[in-house]
Amino acid sequence: MGNRQRYRKRADQFVVAVHLNLDTDGFTYRKWGAEQRCKRGDWIVDNNGDIYSVDGKVFEKTYRKIKPGHFVKTTPIWAEVASQPGSVTTKEGRSHYNTGDYLVYNNEDGTDAYCISAAKFESMYEPQE
Repeated sequence: MGNRQRYRKRADQFVVAVHLNLDTDGFTYRKWGAEQRCKRGDWIVDNNGDIYSVDGKVFEKTYRKIKPGHFVKTTPIWAEVASQPGSVTTKEGRSHYNTGDYLVYNNEDGTDAYCISAAKFESMYEPQE
């Protein structure tokens, strides 16, 4: 893998999200080449047309409400370019990536991982010094 660097979400990037705060066992869905799980307390996110779920505790820690239903990611992330295809375990399931995609971590120690295509990552994030 490449060198891991610190990034922040670009100021004009926001998501639309709904809190799944219902009495439910949750549901499963297929995304990123594997089965994902959404449970009570998670968030259903629309990230510019890319729909997925985010663990409730992670969402509350990393996002801030800017108006009803609209949120911005306020915490930094750490990312590196994948040098070969593979997969990472996420809080929702497993996500597969290709060479050149970004491996992204919510924590500096490389935990709470996910992956994003290079084009999408570069449109949403900028280096943070």
